[in-house]
Amino acid sequence: MDGELGLRPLPDGVPELLAEVGAPPRLVAHLRLVHDVAVRLADWTAVHCPELAFDRAAVLFGAATHDIGKAVHRAELSGPGSAHEPAGRELLLAAGTPPELARFAAGHASWGPASGVEDLLVSLADKVWKDKRLPELEDLLLDALVRAGGGERWSHFLALDEELTAIGAAAGARLAYQARFPVAG
Repeated sequence: MDGELGLRPLPDGVPELLAEVGAPPRLVAHLRLVHDVAVRLADWTAVHCPELAFDRAAVLFGAATHDIGKAVHRAELSGPGSAHEPAGRELLLAAGTPPELARFAAGHASWGPASGVEDLLVSLADKVWKDKRLPELEDLLLDALVRAGGGERWSHFLALDEELTAIGAAAGARLAYQARFPVAG
């Protein structure tokens, strides 16, 4: 199944961490998909705006664990809810994850002008994997690109829009992949 999407492996230690918390198969599939999109976004950002400094490893860890709290709040795997966010942070901290990495579990849905580039990339990956576009979130990343790399905002906008559109084009395949995995496990 993984081969058809060419999913990249999760960061070292994450599969074991997911097993320790009893993450169900659907959650693991979701985290793999969002992580894969985060890799693509991080790579694009590094090439498009090399002047923009960010912690790539933090982005990838954050994307790979952002919803880990759903191992505890399983109803949120198939329905709305935000109880998984603080629960995920607590799970990660209890497992010895540094606070600067555990923050992604609690903050991936609450970004704003004060958010760092890493937080924006994790949040964006969590949306665009299923082709959900949030102009406010994209604008914050554009602001960071313009601040770091200069140039015309419209030029960064066009490049980002092209990348997000290309990522979104495979959303159907990603959603179908995730749906193959049971919510319980």
